[in-house]
Amino acid sequence: MTNFDFLKKEQDFRTFADAAIAAEKIINLDTAACAINCRRAMEIAVKWMYSVDADLSMPYQDKLVSLMNSEDFRQIVGVDIWKRMDLIRKIGNQAAHGNGKIKYEEAKLCLKNLYIFLDFVAYCYGENYEETQFDDELLKSSTANELKLTPVLDVDLEKLIEENKKLKARLTEKREEKQQTYAPKPIELTEYQTRKIYIDTMLRDAGWIEDKNWLNEVEVHGMPNKAKTGFVDYVLYDDTHKPLAIIEAKKTCVGVEKGRHQAKLYADIIEKQYGRRPVIFLTNGFETRIIDNQYPERKVSSIYSKRDLEKLFNLRRTRSSLKYVKVNTQIAGRYYQEAAVRAVCDSFGAKNRRKALLVMATGSGKTRTVIALCDVLLNAGWVKNILFLADRTALVTQAKRSFTNLLPNLSVTNLCEDKENYNAHCVFSTYQTMAGCIDTVEDEEGRLFTCGHFDLIICDEAHRSIYNKYKDIFTYFDAPLVGLTATPKDEIDKNTYQIFELENGVPTYGYDLAQTVKDGYLVDYLSVESKLKFIEQGIVYDELSEADKEIFEETFETEDGKVPEKIDSSALNTWIFNEDTISHALHILMTDGLRIDYGEKLGKTIIFAKNHDHAEKILEVFHKEYPHLPDYAMVIDNYMTYAQNAIDQFSSHKKMPQIAISVDMLDTGIDVPEILNLVFFKKVMSKAKFWQMIGRGTRICPGLLDGKDKEKFYIFDFCGNFEFFRMNPGKPTANRLALQGAVFNLEFQIAYKLQDIDYQTEPLIEFRKDLVDNMSEKVKKLDRDNFAIRQHIKYVDKYSDDRNYNALTFEDTITVKEEVSPYIYPDKDDASAVRFDALMYGIELAYLAGKQWARHKSDLLKRVSAVARIANIPEIQAKTELIKKILETDYLERAGINDFEHIRHQLRDLMKYIPKDVVNKYNTNFDDDILSVEWNEAELDSEDLKNYKAKAEFYVRQHQDNIVIAKLRTNKPLTEMDVQSLENILWSQVGTQKEYEAEYGNKPLGEFVREIVGLDMNAAKEAFAQFLDGSTLDSRQIYFVNQIVEYIVHNGMMKDLSVLQESPFTDKGSVAEIFTDMNVWNGIRKVIDTINSNAIA
Repeated sequence: MTNFDFLKKEQDFRTFADAAIAAEKIINLDTAACAINCRRAMEIAVKWMYSVDADLSMPYQDKLVSLMNSEDFRQIVGVDIWKRMDLIRKIGNQAAHGNGKIKYEEAKLCLKNLYIFLDFVAYCYGENYEETQFDDELLKSSTANELKLTPVLDVDLEKLIEENKKLKARLTEKREEKQQTYAPKPIELTEYQTRKIYIDTMLRDAGWIEDKNWLNEVEVHGMPNKAKTGFVDYVLYDDTHKPLAIIEAKKTCVGVEKGRHQAKLYADIIEKQYGRRPVIFLTNGFETRIIDNQYPERKVSSIYSKRDLEKLFNLRRTRSSLKYVKVNTQIAGRYYQEAAVRAVCDSFGAKNRRKALLVMATGSGKTRTVIALCDVLLNAGWVKNILFLADRTALVTQAKRSFTNLLPNLSVTNLCEDKENYNAHCVFSTYQTMAGCIDTVEDEEGRLFTCGHFDLIICDEAHRSIYNKYKDIFTYFDAPLVGLTATPKDEIDKNTYQIFELENGVPTYGYDLAQTVKDGYLVDYLSVESKLKFIEQGIVYDELSEADKEIFEETFETEDGKVPEKIDSSALNTWIFNEDTISHALHILMTDGLRIDYGEKLGKTIIFAKNHDHAEKILEVFHKEYPHLPDYAMVIDNYMTYAQNAIDQFSSHKKMPQIAISVDMLDTGIDVPEILNLVFFKKVMSKAKFWQMIGRGTRICPGLLDGKDKEKFYIFDFCGNFEFFRMNPGKPTANRLALQGAVFNLEFQIAYKLQDIDYQTEPLIEFRKDLVDNMSEKVKKLDRDNFAIRQHIKYVDKYSDDRNYNALTFEDTITVKEEVSPYIYPDKDDASAVRFDALMYGIELAYLAGKQWARHKSDLLKRVSAVARIANIPEIQAKTELIKKILETDYLERAGINDFEHIRHQLRDLMKYIPKDVVNKYNTNFDDDILSVEWNEAELDSEDLKNYKAKAEFYVRQHQDNIVIAKLRTNKPLTEMDVQSLENILWSQVGTQKEYEAEYGNKPLGEFVREIVGLDMNAAKEAFAQFLDGSTLDSRQIYFVNQIVEYIVHNGMMKDLSVLQESPFTDKGSVAEIFTDMNVWNGIRKVIDTINSNAIA
C-alpha cells in the first residue's frame, strides 16, 4: 500500500498513477530513483492537465519547465503548489544528471510535495475525491521486494491531447468549479525545508555539488558550549578539501543577522584548523549576506560559485597595495587622468570602498582614464574579470575598440556582437543584452555569469543608468563599481551620489569643462542667443500683416467660423512649421557661423531639431534658400535606414554633409572634433542633457581653421535654453514606473486604505477582496527563475499569497512600490483600458485620502466626452445612461468608491474607440521678426584649487629626471638655487604660490616633492650602510632597519616616529627591546634626521 493508491480509483489518472506509486516504493532502495520518478510522475500529470483543460494552451515547447512556467498553469495551481512542484523538478533534475546523492529526507520531501500536487489534481478533475493525509508510516513498509519496476514511457503530449479531447469541456468546467473551493495546504517551512527549497537551490544554481564540494552539518570542535562542539549548516570546499566558505542558514521568518556571531565562531575554528579564514554567508533563503574578511558585511544576490570563491582567494593572495601604483602614461598621459586613477585606487585601497564615481567633461578622455585604471588593477592583482556596461550599442562598440587598442593582451568580447567568446576577461555589453545573458549563458561548470563572476563593473553614463529598469544588474553582481559621467557634478541627481555612497556633489574625482578648457584639452564656446518673435510670443493675429491675416483666417478658421486670436509658441515646430522663422535661423547660422577653407565653407554643424517633421522642414527650407549647396545638409535621425553610415559620412572632414539636422540621435555619443557650430532649435528641459549636447563641440582640432587650431565653437540658441538654465536648474530625468506597475501600485494603496473601519461595508469588502485576488495573481505570474525576480523573491513570495494582504501597513505600500511593482507584467488588455484604470484608481485613492481630484475629474470628463461623440457604436450606445449621468448631472460630485468602480468597469473597454488625436500639421510662411541677437562668453566655473594638487603631483612624477627632483630622490642636499628652481616650477609653471599654499600650507617645496617621488632604494641603503653590513647588528636589529628603509623609500621621509610603535616595526619587538644599546639607536635616528633635512635647504 502507498500514499498514491487513491489515484488508481480514477481511470483518467492511470497515465501518472504508476509513476507516483513507483516513486514511493523505491525510496528505501534508491533515493535518486525516487526523486526521478517523482519528477516523472509530476511531468506526466502536468501534460495530462494540458490535454484535458481548455484553459491551458501549449507553450512554444513541451518541456516541463516551459509547461510549468506558463501564466495559465501558474494561475490554476497557485503559488504554494507551484513552489512545491518547482522543488520536485530541481531535485529530480539533480538526481537525473548525477550531480550528487539525494538524501532520504529530500526524496521524502519530493514525495510529500508530489502528493499535495496530485491531491489537487484529484480534487479538481476527479469523479470520486476523498480527502486523505500523507502517511509517513507507509514509507517504512515500502521494500524492494514488493517493487516491480516497469519502465515509464515518454508521454506524447499531442497524442495525449487527441486522446482526451472529449474530456476537455467536462473536466475544464469541473476544475473551474472545484478550484474555487480547494483549500491549499500552506508550506510551513522548518529550517531544514528552508534549506532544501531555497538555499540548496541557490547552491545548485551556482554549480555546487552536494557531498562533493558541499557538505551539510559539518561538526567543529571548540565552541563555547558544554559539549564544545557545533555543527556548521553548510561548508563549501575547494578541490583540496580546504574550506572556501561556510553558510549559516536560518528559517525564512528569521533575520539572517541572528546567525552572525555563531558563524564567526565557526570561522574562527576553521581558520585555526586549516590556516585560512573562510568566507561567511548568512542566509534565510530570501536574504543573503556576505562577510568576506575585507569589506563590511553586505547584501549579495546569491551564494558565490566555487570558481568565484577560488578566484577571490587567489586575488587576495597575489594582489599588491594600491598606494604606490604606476599609471601607464601611454594610455592616460594627462595629469587629471592620472589623478582620477589614483583617486579610485585610494578609494578602493586606503578607504576600503567598493564604489567610485568619476565626473569628467565630455572629450576629456573618460574611456582612456578607465582603461588606465583597469591596467593598474589588473597589474596589481585586484581584478581578473571586468564588465563594461553602456546603454547604447555604439558606445559599447567604441569602448571595446579603445580597450583592444590600448590593452592588446587583454581578452575582450562584445556581447552585442559576439555570442561565442563569453569567457573573455573583459566583457562589453549593453544593459539589455547583459540582462538576457545572466540566466542563459552556461559553460561546462554551469551558469557562467554568477554573482561573483566579475571583479570590477564599469558603468558608462552612470547618472542615468544606475537606477533605471536595469538596476537589478548592479544588485545581482557583487563587484566593485566605477561610474563614469560627463554630466556636471552639480547637475547629477542626489540619488546617484547616494548609490555610490558619496557626499552629495562630491564625486570620487571631478574634472569639469571649465578646467579642461583652461588646461587646453578642450575648447570653450561663444553663445549666440537669438530671440525670434514667434518662438518667444507665439503667432498673434492682430500683429500680422493684412496679407498674413488673410492666410491665417483661411488656415485656422474652425468649423463654427471662429478664428483664434493667437497660436501659442509651443505649437511652433510641433504642428506649425513656419518657413520664415526657419529662414531667419538658417540665415544667422550661415552668416555668423564659424567657417573653414578661408571662409568658403561652413564648419561642421549639428542642428538639434524638435522632431522629425521639424528636421525635414529645416532641410526643405535650406534647399530653397541655398539651392547651390545640394549636399550640404542631411537629416540624421531614427527614421532613416543606414543611420550609422550617415553619421560616419558626417564625421569625415573630407565628406559632405557639413550640416547634420538631428533629432536625439546626435545628442550624445558622437565624437567629431571638426564640429564648429551647434544650433539649438528646440527646448531642452534637462540641464544634464543640455551639457551633454554642448559636449559635441568641445573637442580640440589642431589646424582646422586654415592651419590654425580650433579655439572656440559657436552655439546658436533660438529657444532660450541658456536663459532658462540661468534662472532654473532644469528637471531631472524621471524614473517612472511602467503603466502596469503604476496600476498595481494604485491598487495596493487602495487596498491599504480600504482596511479603515469606515469602509467595512459588504460591497467595499468584496471590492477589496477582488483587488487582492487580482494583485496576488499578478505576482504569481512573475518568473521566479529570472535573476531580477530572484533578488526580490522574499516579497514576490509574500505578495503571491492573498493571506498576506490582510493587515497591510504603510511600510508595505513603500516596500511594494520598490520591490514588486516595477516587475509586474503588462496585462493583455488594451493599453487605453489600463490607462483608464490608472485614472479611476487615482480618483479612488484621492477620494479615500481626502485629497482634491479636480485634475483627475477634468481628465475623466474629457475622456467620457470623447466617447459621447462617437455614440453610434453599439457598445457605447449601451452605456448612454451612465455617460449622460456623468456629463449632465452632479453624479460625480456625489459619487463614492462604489460609483467610481462602477464607472471604471462600465467604461474601460470603451476607451479604445476614442479616435487617436490626429493633429493637423500646418506649413506657413508668416513674416517673423528677429527681436534680438546677443553674443555671450561661455559661463564656466572652474575649481582651480582642487586641480592644482593633481597638476603639481603629476608634474613631479613626470619629471623625475629634472636635476633638482633627482637630487631629492637620491638623498642629495638642496642648495638655495635648487629651492628657487622648485619655486619656479611649482609657483610659476604649474600654478601660483597662493594655490600651493592653499593646498599645502607652509610645507617646504623639497619635502612636498620627496613625499611624491620617494627615496631611491640604493640611496636609502647607502645611508644606512653601516648598520646593514652584518658586522654590528643582530638579525632582529637588521630586520628593524630594513623596515625603516622600506618605509622611507615609499614615503620619502620619516617625520613621525610614532609609526615605529606599529607593525611591521614591532613584529620582532619594540625599539627598547631590540636596541638595548641606545647609542646604536641614536645612530640610526641621526641617519633618519639627515635624510629628512636633505629635503629642506
